Amino acid sequence: MPELPDITIYLERLAPMIQGEPLERVLIHNPFVLRSVDPPLSTVDGRAVATLERRGKRIVIGLEGDLFIVIHLMIAGRLRWRPPGKKLAGKLTMASLAFPRGTLYLTEAGTQRRASLHLIRGREALSQFDRGGLEVMSASPMQFEERLRSENHTLKRALTDPRLFSGIGNSYSDEILHRARLSPLLLTSRISIEQVAALYQAVHNVLLEWTERLRRDVGDGFPEKVTAFHETMAVHGRFGLPCPDCGAPVQRIRYATNETNYCVRCQTGGKLLADRAMSRLLKGDWPKSLDELN
Repeated sequence: MPELPDITIYLERLAPMIQGEPLERVLIHNPFVLRSVDPPLSTVDGRAVATLERRGKRIVIGLEGDLFIVIHLMIAGRLRWRPPGKKLAGKLTMASLAFPRGTLYLTEAGTQRRASLHLIRGREALSQFDRGGLEVMSASPMQFEERLRSENHTLKRALTDPRLFSGIGNSYSDEILHRARLSPLLLTSRISIEQVAALYQAVHNVLLEWTERLRRDVGDGFPEKVTAFHETMAVHGRFGLPCPDCGAPVQRIRYATNETNYCVRCQTGGKLLADRAMSRLLKGDWPKSLDELN
């Protein structure tokens, strides 16, 4: 799922292309993507783009007349840009927004239709998309600690809970926790003041570094290859590969459609965390440490 760094780059690259430009029309190619009925989509025709902003992991395109298009890409949704005269064909196209300089396409891979597009009237109506998460990049250390300790969760769950923190998902939470040298299963009720400080610094450093890295990779183009997996990540999506800091094989905890990646040496003091599926299957044979695993 595109997270804060990815959404930031989307908005930065869209600004020079559509800011101040009229939205000529919106076409819905798959009816499942449109999640609102009032006002009708035809009301946006010809209205200029006034604002571009992020709400959590959502992209908000503000138009003249106090209208707002809210796009949530979810896991498999992506944005594509094509110049005039070049269309994006295929079953992945969910919606298209035509501008004088080109067309912005919303695509979604897979069979599950989770990406969404809303058209709403009035800025106050945007509050329905505000999950309440703290904007970590502008939060003070005290605000960060207060929010972190407000509920008792594992650090992994706390960082990815949109009610607690805004814009952080599965990918960057793994990288943040690795940078902070903290276990993903450490409870927020047991975290020390020093560990909170390390986590706060890691959040800022990781998100800033990856935003800059993505910005550099995209250059003057448009981010066509937004992915949750990057070869230069430390642990996310790198199960079995060596940790770049200590060389130990990266481990994982699998649950539903997600997984948490971590380093046993750097984050858990050598302790192998229980995988919900495999540890239950192996029971007493489940290795408790990296030495037993080897």
